[in-house]
Amino acid sequence: MSYSLADVSAAVEELWPIRGAEGWDASGLIVGHPDDRVSRILLAVDAVDAIVEEALATATDLLLVHHPLLLRGVTSIAEDQYKGFVLTSLIRGRCALLAAHTNADVVDEGTSGVFAELLGLSALEPITPSADGSTGIGRIGVLEEPTTLGHLAHRIAHLLPATATGIRVAGEYDRIVERVALCGGAGDSLLSERAVRSADVYITSDLRHHPASESIEQSRVGGGPALIDVSHWASEWLWLDRAAQQLATLLPDLEIAVSDLRTDPWDFVVTQ
Repeated sequence: MSYSLADVSAAVEELWPIRGAEGWDASGLIVGHPDDRVSRILLAVDAVDAIVEEALATATDLLLVHHPLLLRGVTSIAEDQYKGFVLTSLIRGRCALLAAHTNADVVDEGTSGVFAELLGLSALEPITPSADGSTGIGRIGVLEEPTTLGHLAHRIAHLLPATATGIRVAGEYDRIVERVALCGGAGDSLLSERAVRSADVYITSDLRHHPASESIEQSRVGGGPALIDVSHWASEWLWLDRAAQQLATLLPDLEIAVSDLRTDPWDFVVTQ
């Protein structure tokens, strides 16, 4: 059995309402017509060439990704350019493309919510609540029992899929942590939030030198969290299985798969 792309889009809207997206975001349908038929969905974080190849090789009708391909404007979709190549490949292969980005970050079972749940955090609240007060960006909660920063980092390393860059930590290995703030994906914009400053540790991705350094120095002066920096792709990949389960509940006759391909951009690291 198949559904129309409009039916699938309605299910996506029910799970991850577009009203929850940030104003700068570009979530929604990117390729495809609402009347197209969908019998197989592939979920991935990024619409890169390898993922598109997997989608086309498995007769996928809809590629549902977290990161919008056209988040930043383009002036050409020529096939000798990455985005043009991806788009024309999908169109020729009659595979639709739909993105659920920040609208899938803010919901209870979104990227940060799933990450927090898998870490066993309780009493969860958003770091920055939406207007409804319950959904929002990031999560803060409490571990089942206190642990050390080093042990928590190892626990996260076992939870996330492996990447070349692994886990980076700023803070003493034996520091006791219990209250945890986290944000799946890039989250250094939240470093000054009260909820983050009140935590024992903040887990996120793409921490840049100056914001991370300033946060740690401020923590030494006035108190604040240790930092754990993880792969952007890996932290959001955790959400895909939950998203697939939720879609399967609403669209029970669809074949729904999650890509295991690593789309983290880094291949290896060299240490001295």
